Amino acid sequence: MRILQISSASSFGGGERYMVDLCNSLSARGHEVFAALRPRSPLVNFLNLSAANIKTLPLRNALDAQSAHGLARFVKENQIDIVHAHMARDYSLAAYAARLKPRPKFFVTRHVLFQLNGIHRRTLAKANRVIAVSEAVARQLKSQRIVPDEKIALVPNGIDIERFTGGLERFDRAALLSSKQLPPDCLLVGSIGELRRLKRHDDLIRAASLIDRQIKNVHFVIAGVDTSADGATQKELSDLVQSLNLKEQVHFVGWLDNAEHWLRAMDVFVSASETESFGLSIAEAMACGTAVVATRTAGAQEVVADKVSGLLVPIGDIDRLAEAVVTLLKDEKLRSSFGERATQEAETRFSLDRMVNEIEKIYRES
Repeated sequence: MRILQISSASSFGGGERYMVDLCNSLSARGHEVFAALRPRSPLVNFLNLSAANIKTLPLRNALDAQSAHGLARFVKENQIDIVHAHMARDYSLAAYAARLKPRPKFFVTRHVLFQLNGIHRRTLAKANRVIAVSEAVARQLKSQRIVPDEKIALVPNGIDIERFTGGLERFDRAALLSSKQLPPDCLLVGSIGELRRLKRHDDLIRAASLIDRQIKNVHFVIAGVDTSADGATQKELSDLVQSLNLKEQVHFVGWLDNAEHWLRAMDVFVSASETESFGLSIAEAMACGTAVVATRTAGAQEVVADKVSGLLVPIGDIDRLAEAVVTLLKDEKLRSSFGERATQEAETRFSLDRMVNEIEKIYRES
C-alpha cells in the first residue's frame, strides 16, 4: 500500500513516537510510506524515510486552505491509497486530501482525551475508521457521539519492546549516572514527559521534598522539554525546586536520546499526570522492568495493575504519591517483583508488532 501519515506536531511526545514507530514499521514491511509534516518538524530525525517521501507544508490549523490543496496534490501525484492523520487540527485537511477519485481510504488516530467539536463530526463522517489508542479514548469518542460506534476501532498503543528489554550487557548504570553528576550508588526516582502543567511535575517535586526527609541518598530526574512559548513551565518548576531546598536532589535533564537507559537505571518511575489517554512512558518503564508509581488516570489504570505491576495513587494527592514511592524505595524485593511482572505485561500486551498488525488489517479491511 502507498500510505501517507500526517502530523503538524511541533514537539515530540507519545503521539509522535506512535507515528514514527508506525511509519518505520510499515516501511520495513514493504509498504511505500510518506509523511506530511511542518517545517522543522522534530519527527524528521526519527523517520526512516527518504527525503522524497516527506512533504513539508505549513499545516497551520483546520482551515489552512493552502495546506489542504497541497496535501490533495501530493495524494494525487503519489497515488496514495491510505491517508492517516494524527492531530485534530489535521483531520479536516486530511479529509479534503482524501476526497479525490479514486478515493483513498481515510483514517485518523485519536491519541488524547480532549473534547472534539462539531467541525470534527462533519470531518470524521468521511473517515473509514477512527482508531482509539486506549479503551478510555474509545469510551470518550462513543460518549461524544462524534462518529458512529461502528467506525471506532480500538488498537491499544504498542512500543518497541526490544528497544527497552535489549542491550542489558551494554548497560552501565554507574557510568550513566556519573554522566549527569549523580552519585553512582544513589536511589533514583524519575519521570519522563513534556514539561507541561497537566503532567504535574510540580506534584512530583513536592513529593520529593517528603521523600527526601525519609530516604537517604535519593535523587530525582525529570526528563522532558518545555513546550511553552516562553519557557514559563520550566521556570516555575525550577523556582519550586529552589523554594523547597531541593537543588541538590532534583535534576532537570532535558531531552534524552537514550531514554531506555535512564528508565532502566531508575529504581522507581513516577507518572504524576492529571490526564493520560494511555501512558506510553509508563509502558516503556514497565518494559524496562522498572517499578512504577502512577496517578489513577484513565490511561494508567489500563496499563498498570495496582499492587501487581505497580502502584496507583489518587491524582493530586502528594502525600499518597510520596508514600508509594517510599514504600518501593524501602523494599527492594517488592520493587523487583513489580518490575518482573511489569516486563511480562509489557511484552504480552504492548508489542509494537501487535499494534502494527492490527492497524494494517484495518487499512486492508475498512
